[in-house]
Amino acid sequence: MNEFDLDLLRAERVGLDEALFCAGKTDGQVARIVETVAMAGRPMLLTRLDAARHASLEEATRSRLDYDPISRTAFLGARRPLRERARVAVVCAGTSDLGVSREAARTLEYYGEKVSEFNDVGVAGLHRLLGRIQEIRAHDIVIAVAGMDAALVSVLGGLVKAPVIAVPTSVGYGAARGGETALAASLASCAAGVTVVNIDNGFGAACAAMRILNRG
Repeated sequence: MNEFDLDLLRAERVGLDEALFCAGKTDGQVARIVETVAMAGRPMLLTRLDAARHASLEEATRSRLDYDPISRTAFLGARRPLRERARVAVVCAGTSDLGVSREAARTLEYYGEKVSEFNDVGVAGLHRLLGRIQEIRAHDIVIAVAGMDAALVSVLGGLVKAPVIAVPTSVGYGAARGGETALAASLASCAAGVTVVNIDNGFGAACAAMRILNRG
């Protein structure tokens, strides 16, 4: 029985490459998958590659990767050139949500999308968001990343015409319940048409955005 069976034709089928979810895999499994994909001459996005795991990989494997510790992502293969115009805005409520928002931004950059990042514009200081709202409105898609009560999601959903993809995060005090409160608030948003992905799933939000953009 094969240890893994890589889906190297996924991009041709759905427009998105297979990505390597590193959490739960051994160093050896990550290294073998990276080497297999590299030998096939294919690019790959690695997600949930924490700094300790990255540091424990052999130098030969690390040298193949463009690694970002904040998002815990890595690119295998040459970077795609970025578009001149940013079509996606990633709007992050607070600094504590930054790892998730960066995962979304890096995933989009992997696909050659230039990204506008708006950080620390949560509604606890509403003036910060309102001061940037015209810039945010200039984008085709808005990804809203927020924990606690995820109020940013509904506020953005009531201020922009573009599709809003909500990413609830696990950030927050006790009643935030590890992101379940933000998830429920996002799902129950009174802003019509908001799309919601799973808790902390910046990667999934970016892939949803790419599916929308690819159809266009």
